[in-house]
Amino acid sequence: ETLAVISCKDSNLASSAAFFANFHLSPSIIYSIQVQRYELGPDWTPRKLEVNIEVPGEIDLNHLKSKGPQDGEDIVPDDKTDSDTSNGSPDEPNQINIDEAAVAQLMDMGFGMNGCIRALNAVGGSNVELAMNWIFEHNGDSDFNDPLSSPSSDPSIEEGVVSSLVQNLGCFTGDQVRAALQECDGAADRAADWLFSHMDDIDGAIAQLQKKSIDTQKHHSPPVLEDGDGRYRLTGLVSHIGKNTGSGHYVAHLRKDEQWVIFNDEKVAISENPPTPHAYLYLYQRIDSIGSQNSSY
Repeated sequence: ETLAVISCKDSNLASSAAFFANFHLSPSIIYSIQVQRYELGPDWTPRKLEVNIEVPGEIDLNHLKSKGPQDGEDIVPDDKTDSDTSNGSPDEPNQINIDEAAVAQLMDMGFGMNGCIRALNAVGGSNVELAMNWIFEHNGDSDFNDPLSSPSSDPSIEEGVVSSLVQNLGCFTGDQVRAALQECDGAADRAADWLFSHMDDIDGAIAQLQKKSIDTQKHHSPPVLEDGDGRYRLTGLVSHIGKNTGSGHYVAHLRKDEQWVIFNDEKVAISENPPTPHAYLYLYQRIDSIGSQNSSY
């Protein structure tokens, strides 16, 4: 839970905090306040600026925190586009009923299932002759063999493809075909191969797919955002040792147990005088989160 905040040239860092926009939550870490210490000289060569920055040990951002809708305020609804209210994608034709017998007839001529369904969808759903003409005109399209988008719960699974595979393969249920299509990104030919390659334990294979889907959903579930008081303490900084941009290196200082510690490559030691006025990056931590389980470094 971090928040990238400020890139400033102001020598008074406290006044630069006014550049904050109102925010809804107070993250545990503000990472980071960046100070611009390089500029291009007249000859377009980057040069280092030796400017002391007045850095507060603590900052209070409570007055910048959003309080939500107030009395007398109306929430403006988000603008909706035509694609938000339509059944299909703006780049795809609306899905119509596809004649499964027509799909089978076109497939007997050697065309892939997705291309046949796309052709029939373009000409009304059942006219094989018109679909053939459409195929001859569009079989070179890059998306010719891609599945059409679907208004079903899973946009990658087209129910017309499910029905056609169930009918043509003859030995799999709709749920089995649907699971195979989901595993194969809606590609009918790959789904058929997957089904036949897992015939010995089709139910076990589908159970594994369902478990993987559940695990994926858990992995992508939105994080629970932490909130707290808007007062922050300076806990870290990064500075540069060297005369110009072409030499030297960066070191880090972290506050630990009320002492500053310098991290200089493999050397770690107590720092009596951290270069606070000369740093490039400043890291602030919310005071009420210091010492919590997730705040150690």
